[in-house]
Amino acid sequence: MSRVTTVRAPGRGRRRLLLLAVAVAGCVATTLVAAQRDSRGVWMGVLDEHPAIAWATRPTTDAVAALNRRLEAGEASLTFEPGSGYLRSVLAALDVSAASQMLVLSRTGVQRMVTSPANPRALFYNEQVSVGFIRRSPFLELIAHDAEQGAVFYTLDQRPAERPAFSRQGGCVTCHVASATLEVPGFMTRSLAAGTDGTLKLRLGSHDLIDHRTPFERRWGGWFVTGRHGTSSHLGNTVVDANDARRSLVPAGALNAPSLDGAVDLAGYPAATSDVVALAVFDHQTRALNLITRLGWEVRVAAHEGRVPLETPAVTTTLADLVDYLLFVGEAPMPGGLRGSSGFAEWFSARGARDAKGRTLHVLDLSTRLMRYPLSYTIESAAFDALPGEIRAEVYRGLARVLVAGDPAPKYAHLTAADRRAVVEILRDTRPDARAWVAAPR
Repeated sequence: MSRVTTVRAPGRGRRRLLLLAVAVAGCVATTLVAAQRDSRGVWMGVLDEHPAIAWATRPTTDAVAALNRRLEAGEASLTFEPGSGYLRSVLAALDVSAASQMLVLSRTGVQRMVTSPANPRALFYNEQVSVGFIRRSPFLELIAHDAEQGAVFYTLDQRPAERPAFSRQGGCVTCHVASATLEVPGFMTRSLAAGTDGTLKLRLGSHDLIDHRTPFERRWGGWFVTGRHGTSSHLGNTVVDANDARRSLVPAGALNAPSLDGAVDLAGYPAATSDVVALAVFDHQTRALNLITRLGWEVRVAAHEGRVPLETPAVTTTLADLVDYLLFVGEAPMPGGLRGSSGFAEWFSARGARDAKGRTLHVLDLSTRLMRYPLSYTIESAAFDALPGEIRAEVYRGLARVLVAGDPAPKYAHLTAADRRAVVEILRDTRPDARAWVAAPR
């Protein structure tokens, strides 16, 4: 069975610390719930502790929890290998490609003490889970996106065991509930300046809200980056010395680096890349999943409080934000396009549901924009499916207003007539529940 840690580390604000102090004093759970409401009965606590959410205690159905159950039942097994431990076996069991490898050189994350430019943290992912690996570290780090509970955090000990098991970790919300995650347990990417040993140089600035709208020149500080990106610049492959001068770790230069030869020894890692396309897709995916989680949670909280969700501003605002984000509103320009170095683009583009013409929302463009068809593939996620029917219908109505009715707002000008027609056709074929709300193109 997974072990669930519910004790929170410091750092989530005075309210969290006050509640922990009350709990230590021996107050019962009902007192804790009452303490988080104001005199009008309005919830004032952190969202993941709301009775409608109960993030730390409600059972999950995410991919890692499912794998854990299979391991416990003897229906699956993991193989330990010298150098990388259970990594390759875990990636295979969770359908995660080694080509998705992204390398973090900054001292960030729960295992920051063993992370550095010389020993980076590798992240691998698919549409619902990410896996973190650091050479010679004591455990793998995993984040799985649960259909209802958002991001759920696990570790796996990197030592041989007769029956390895993933352990759920509650303390990760100390960092993974923040404005960058929309205040729900979520995925996040950051762009920061790192010193020569990987230590953060926060006084030089931090870009904490990274997604497909972020200009490339602000992305990937503290990361290695391989592949071609035309005339776009970025902050990757660099560290800042004692004089605050930025220098490249890649001998041939920080930009358009075909490989990391001469920059870092990657013995023991599955790949020698930190693919620019994998990074760009991850930047998009993180906020999309967080938005879906936030929308679902706001709906549940409103219903629990006796309010009509679609008459609740927190719901309608998040819903409108999700519609725009799914349609790639505000996507950063991509001068010169992107070309990966690992095979990630080919692997990713082959995934996803297909329409009658064989098209999928997973197909990448990479010439002037990220996706060939500008509707996020995260609309196919289990989390989107888990939204109540009337909420999904409202999302579809929002999409139809733009794609079918042709909303003339300037923010939708990036969607050509051909784009709108193709997206509608794919949506109607791959999402049958959308047909009632998204009319067939004429």
